[in-house]
Amino acid sequence: MADGKVTDEELERLRAKIGERVTISEPPHLTEVTRDAIRHWAQATGDRNPLYLDDAHAAQGPYGEIVGPPCMLYAFSRISIGYRGGLPGIHSMFGGSWWRFKQPLRLGQRIDVDVTFQGLDEMRSRFSGRMFKQTSNVRFVTSDGVEIADSESWGMRTERTTAKKKGKYKTLRPEPMADGLLEEVFDAYEKEVPRGVEPLHWEDIAVGDTIPSIVRGPYSATTAVCFEQAWGGLFVKAHGYWYDYLRRHPAAGIANPYGVPEPPEAVHWDGELARSVGVPEAYDYGPERIAWIATMLTNWIGDRGFLEELYCEVRRFNLVGDVTNCTGTVTECEAIDGATGRIKLDVQATDQRGQVTALGWAKVRLPRR
Repeated sequence: MADGKVTDEELERLRAKIGERVTISEPPHLTEVTRDAIRHWAQATGDRNPLYLDDAHAAQGPYGEIVGPPCMLYAFSRISIGYRGGLPGIHSMFGGSWWRFKQPLRLGQRIDVDVTFQGLDEMRSRFSGRMFKQTSNVRFVTSDGVEIADSESWGMRTERTTAKKKGKYKTLRPEPMADGLLEEVFDAYEKEVPRGVEPLHWEDIAVGDTIPSIVRGPYSATTAVCFEQAWGGLFVKAHGYWYDYLRRHPAAGIANPYGVPEPPEAVHWDGELARSVGVPEAYDYGPERIAWIATMLTNWIGDRGFLEELYCEVRRFNLVGDVTNCTGTVTECEAIDGATGRIKLDVQATDQRGQVTALGWAKVRLPRR
């Protein structure tokens, strides 16, 4: 890369890899579905569904035991958010995922992840100079060959220096808590109750219905650390592990104000580093917002519903101090057979400014009466 800018030579080198399976030497954060891993993911994303946490409750449900939240699959590969290799020195930001869930995550399953580099598309950008959408297909398969899910995940590759100069987000500022907002957050958390064992039937839903919303935040560096503990991150390493990695990938280090090389992920807790890539403050992980929307959906459908698909684009930054409201509206109702039906919804996340920070759609399967 020339001065942190994308070059045609590097682009052609990366495009030559389209269609290839991607492997990395870094071990996954998780390899097995355990109670501890489920609990850590639930706590990191604010998910209090007893289907994931309470053995006695889950024993009465359709699986006879606790299962894992669907988006927990992100933690089974460091590139489950899409392969971002190539273009060294060019910043990478998560752009979104299209999940297609096939089976619930069951205790004791060992999950293998297969990643194929699928595409590299140049996009129009008001944020940086040249920007590219880098997409991967990701399959999640148990050690005995059962496909749990597959997804498309993508990230946006942006020129750090150009983004800082263009200053698209120079008018976006972190906001102190407005009067009364924190009390509203307390109230929203108190009202967030997963449906649990009481079935939600397909016949009870109509186009135009809104589903119970949930709130997440206010976002903080502590929130980012909690999510890292559950997800594992891409570059979060310490001591010799980090400096061994830097020997192999020197462009991965970004100097902080003290000259110490930090991983690109430090933009999620280090405001100064975030500003160096053109963002006014530290910001959340995109997979977090997708997991929040998934939680809203699984809270609503109850133990006997199943989240089949979730497509979500991350559109704006969610800064430290921001409060996120997740909402959904029913757009289609389809009978599958005499026992089940399918509901399609539009979903989105909105911050306290009224700006949509993520949006997409979902499909859920519900029992019929």
